[in-house]
Amino acid sequence: MAQRLTFRRRLPYNTQSNRRRISKTPGGRLVFLYQKKQGTVPSCGDCHTKLQGIKAMRPKELMRVSKRQKTVTRAYGGSRCGRCVRERIVRAFLIEEQKIVARVVKASKK
Repeated sequence: MAQRLTFRRRLPYNTQSNRRRISKTPGGRLVFLYQKKQGTVPSCGDCHTKLQGIKAMRPKELMRVSKRQKTVTRAYGGSRCGRCVRERIVRAFLIEEQKIVARVVKASKK
């Protein structure tokens, strides 16, 4: 007959925060080991793809690690992906170029 298991914490419901797995101790007893929730990889604010170079962590873990592990050394690092940053830079450049062209056309008309 299988050995009965009892919860080690007071929460009796099968919730997301009460996930557990069975483990056998060196003494041969079966006990529950509570599992931590998995962290999520930050995603790009524009295209919603997962950001590369940043590990998946829970908020408390993120507090503990250094800034180097939470970001990428680039403009918008840790917030936007490289492709979206490139798009932003190119868009800003083209808008400025358009303004200059409009100014030149206006000056040539006079």
